Amino acid sequence: MKATFLPMIQHRAARVAVGASAARGQGAPGLVLAAREFLSEVPLERFSVSDERAFRRRLDRVTLELMVTLPRRGRSWGISRKLLNIFLREALYTRYLENAYRLRRIESFLEVPLDSITARGIRTASPKGSQPRWRGVRHLTVEDSDRFQATAKDLAQTYGVARVHLDAMWWGVRARPS
Repeated sequence: MKATFLPMIQHRAARVAVGASAARGQGAPGLVLAAREFLSEVPLERFSVSDERAFRRRLDRVTLELMVTLPRRGRSWGISRKLLNIFLREALYTRYLENAYRLRRIESFLEVPLDSITARGIRTASPKGSQPRWRGVRHLTVEDSDRFQATAKDLAQTYGVARVHLDAMWWGVRARPS
C-alpha cells in the first residue's frame, strides 16, 4: 500500500481540483478527463524548488505540457494554467502531498487561479484601468496573466497571505448566503 499511497492521493487531488466548474464554458468534451489524467501523473517533485524564477520556468513548461494533452477545442494556455494552478493549490492543501514533495517552500510562488471571480477581485482592488480587460480564461494570454498575478501578489501581501489563497477568500465571499 505504501508504494501506491501517494499516487492515489495525487489522483484524488487531480479529481478534486479539476471538476466540471473549473472547466465550465470551454466547449471541449473530454477536457476534464484529460486534465485529470495528466495532473495525476505530473511529477510534483519538479515544483519543489527554493527559487521563484526556477519555479516559474517549471510552471510555464508544465502549463505547455498540459495544454498539448487537452482536446484540440479546449486547448488554450489560459485553461491549462488555471487547471494547473488549482491542482497545485490542492496539492499544497493536501498534507500528504505537501509533506512528501515539500510544497510549503513554493507557497509564496504559487499563482492564484485566474477566472472571472479572481479577475474581478483583482480589478476591483486595483486602480481603474491598471488591469487588462477580462475576456475569459480561454482568451487569457501570458502577458495579461502576468499583470493580474503581479497585482494579486501585491494584494496578498496587504492581506498577509500568499496570493494562491486569494481565490479561497473571493470564492468564500461568493458562497455565503445573503
